[in-house]
Amino acid sequence: MRRPLIGISSYGRAGKRRSFSLPGDYVDAVRRAGGVPLVLPAVEGEIPEALEAIHGLILSGGGDVDPSHYGGTPHRSNYGISLERDGFELALAGAAITRPELPLLCICRGMQVLNIALGGDLVAHIPDHYGNEVLHRHPERRPVEHAVRVEPTSQVARILGTTELPVRSWHHQAVGRLGRGLRAVAWASDGVVEAVESDHHPFTVAVQWHPEVGALSDARHLRLFEALVESAGGARTGAATTWEPDSGPPPAERARKTSRRTTGTGGAR
Repeated sequence: MRRPLIGISSYGRAGKRRSFSLPGDYVDAVRRAGGVPLVLPAVEGEIPEALEAIHGLILSGGGDVDPSHYGGTPHRSNYGISLERDGFELALAGAAITRPELPLLCICRGMQVLNIALGGDLVAHIPDHYGNEVLHRHPERRPVEHAVRVEPTSQVARILGTTELPVRSWHHQAVGRLGRGLRAVAWASDGVVEAVESDHHPFTVAVQWHPEVGALSDARHLRLFEALVESAGGARTGAATTWEPDSGPPPAERARKTSRRTTGTGGAR
């Protein structure tokens, strides 16, 4: 079986040579999941050809979307805005969502782009709206870890095999009003929406955290990429098992219970 091509949107032009870049974690996660990564430079004009060439799509993280795209106003904390990338990804998301055969995984900024492309808006700066109960980004703009609660009946929960997990985040904005056909399915304890799904597309999954960062060491995060690759026509690599809420505890919980029974000491944490 040929491995599916998974397109990944690049960051906007930057540096002296105006290069397109992408953190290697995205590439490594797709390869581990059984797909062939294909980086899509953030330039407008080749979207139809790009979508014809790939079997699945990832909208990656990165800097902020220009507030003008969702009726917002500039905020002092805005950073990394690229109008060229905005135009590319908003058009890419809008075109991809009309293709039911094309699975779509949106990560961090990618989730926000999807929401805007479907008519939603953003919370300009999380601390201004939700306070500082949960840190979603270190003051020095480093990733932080926090817990996320997932709706048990959601596609995300079935993919992850759990309804609660720690995630790594690096963002200061969040989705606000949800776009057409999107449904919130995961939240941080402060109420920030951490994942959305589409009610109209068979595989549109968007998470606000960065699963690619821990995908090679945590099977739960890798499952998002494996599910994307499988939906794109690839073979399972072994870890992408789904969980139904009426089939007993999620796999992750069953594993913890088994560990406690085996050790007799409460198991590892």
